[in-house]
Amino acid sequence: MEKSTYPKTIVPILSGGGTRLPAHIGILQALNDLNISYSTIVGVSGGSIIAALVAKGHCLAYLKELALTTNFRQFTDFSLWRLLKQGGLSSGDRLEQWLDEQLEGLTFEELAYNLHIVATDVNGGGPVIFNRQNTPQVKVSQAVRSSMSIPLIFAFKEFGDQLLVDGAILSEDALFRDWQEDGTPSVCFRLRSEQKKESLKHKGRFPLPLYLTMLTRTFMSALSREYVASRFWHRTIIINTEHISAVDFKASQSIKLKLYQLGYDTTLAFIPKKLDTEDPSLIPVTKDKVAGSTG
Repeated sequence: MEKSTYPKTIVPILSGGGTRLPAHIGILQALNDLNISYSTIVGVSGGSIIAALVAKGHCLAYLKELALTTNFRQFTDFSLWRLLKQGGLSSGDRLEQWLDEQLEGLTFEELAYNLHIVATDVNGGGPVIFNRQNTPQVKVSQAVRSSMSIPLIFAFKEFGDQLLVDGAILSEDALFRDWQEDGTPSVCFRLRSEQKKESLKHKGRFPLPLYLTMLTRTFMSALSREYVASRFWHRTIIINTEHISAVDFKASQSIKLKLYQLGYDTTLAFIPKKLDTEDPSLIPVTKDKVAGSTG
């Protein structure tokens, strides 16, 4: 049997996910079992939560247990008044506080790993990058909260003159770059879900929150199914999470375990093939906004 020559060091990009974050833990466990290492990690939207916790130094076994035992419903302090005033049903403050406790209040400059968190500025548009170089003294939890601002679900976050929302709302060009600046190949792990018909039997007297959640679910599903450009396909792995939604805050432990397994099995099956065909010359270099910049 011919010995594989695929790279043993990569930069994983954990993209999207929302409440499907156990899938990202399964992805990283598969990398670990394949002896594929990383010292730089990129987080986008739900993937930014796991990327940040890994950058803090938490082991994957702890993260799996944390995901299985954490009740995501605690982060849904829904309010229609907040939707009108701040652009989202939930403030996101509980999520940020919970994550800050897990990270022990660390800033980017205090992390063991080189972490990049990607958000989207809708005030002028374009990706916004939080990392050790651009925002060394910004709390990691603040950056993750910005990247997790799912439209209509979480209120937008202001950062200087930037209005930050979910990092998944950007073009692929923003993610595929030489993140480590030494030619280390990046691999983007994208979660994709299928549309699911919802029952309207229990919509209640005030169905607007339900309708908004359904609208967001549809939007996020459509976003995850965007076409992957051919020049990026060789470094993209799609994790099909079937009908499991990005905004399923009531996800049971069995659903979370399924997500973990889907991430693990897909990565284990496909990443050796993807890396064997890696072409470093295809890595584009792009210039995007850094957090706090005005141009």
